[in-house]
Amino acid sequence: MRVVTTAQPLDVQPTPLALLLLGREADPKSERGVECPGDLPAPSDPDLVERARAAKAKLGDRVFVLGHHYQRDEVIEFADVTGDSFKLARDAAARPDAEYIVFCGVHFMAESADILTGDDQQVVLPDLAAGCSMADMATAEQVAECWDQLTEAGIAEQVVPVSYMNSSADIKAFTGKHGGTICTSSNAKRALDWAFAQGDPATSKVLFLPDQHLGRNTAVRDLGMSLDDCVVYNPHKPNGGLTVEQLRAAKMILWRGHCSVHGRFSLDSVNDVRARIPDVNVLVHPECKHEVVAAADQVGSTEYIIKALEAAPRGSKWAIGTELNLVRRLANRFAAEDKEIVFLDKTVCFCSTMNRIDLPHLVWALESLAAGKVVNRIEVDKETERFARLALERMLALP
Repeated sequence: MRVVTTAQPLDVQPTPLALLLLGREADPKSERGVECPGDLPAPSDPDLVERARAAKAKLGDRVFVLGHHYQRDEVIEFADVTGDSFKLARDAAARPDAEYIVFCGVHFMAESADILTGDDQQVVLPDLAAGCSMADMATAEQVAECWDQLTEAGIAEQVVPVSYMNSSADIKAFTGKHGGTICTSSNAKRALDWAFAQGDPATSKVLFLPDQHLGRNTAVRDLGMSLDDCVVYNPHKPNGGLTVEQLRAAKMILWRGHCSVHGRFSLDSVNDVRARIPDVNVLVHPECKHEVVAAADQVGSTEYIIKALEAAPRGSKWAIGTELNLVRRLANRFAAEDKEIVFLDKTVCFCSTMNRIDLPHLVWALESLAAGKVVNRIEVDKETERFARLALERMLALP
């Protein structure tokens, strides 16, 4: 018997979770910095630019605004200096007379600025929700547990931690406390050379935190290791998902972390852009996957990417594998020189946490400071600061 039914409209009400996933609601309990005490200017406020200029002018030399390369153009316009995370932290340290450091970046960058600046300087992050998914992939508790496992395996004394700049102050402090150093995407090779030289080259190992791709790419491309020399420690698996034998045999113990933007690029992205644009040069950040880096023409940090495009001949073609705000800014900058610059992936992808620093939040922060109210101050406790600074100073002393 065939039964025919007539579909009736379903009376379904979207749940708060569904609305959150659709981007139509917020969860203040899980999002830091969603609510700002005081009035946050509306994004459509036509006077935002003038308000930012007025507040900055009123503060004068008392404020120093730092803008990371991945920030929006509307924010970069008000930056006194631009750069990558470590360059900006050093720039902040070089301005001891500035009472306020407004860091237009993400949380770990503001922490580093607080570590490197004087006690009388106050670091402000316009939106506390501007975090970093990569930095959040390694917590102090997880790393301490990993170290316990290395100790039980009898190899902790052979291991030197090397932590990427894109890590929390807690991870930097762990690194300093255990004789390690910090690195950037520009000096990762020097940092690894230093780390392996701290013990017997035949048995020395590195625990690389928190970006597995930068660690693997540096070890294989720059130090001549094999992929078999690297193992990945997954903090969400028992014993990191590794046996004692694997830990003992490895040269590089890579933390299972990655950048949500650079991790999107694939070998298909590279092959596709080469098919679409003849004679294109593929230039990618070393946070990309190993197969992407291996297929690229050039690999380098954000500063390297900018300098490479500055030196590129007129009429050259480039596909860039890094954050879209920077790629778009570079494309506009070099259009007059007939340099064709495109985003490596067809899918548009901004760094969502970087983009939390928008003009309304910047205006709110500057106007609050101009009114004598310090908001969203980033402070690293003294004990954490002491060991984190030690790790940063080791990096500064690298040959």
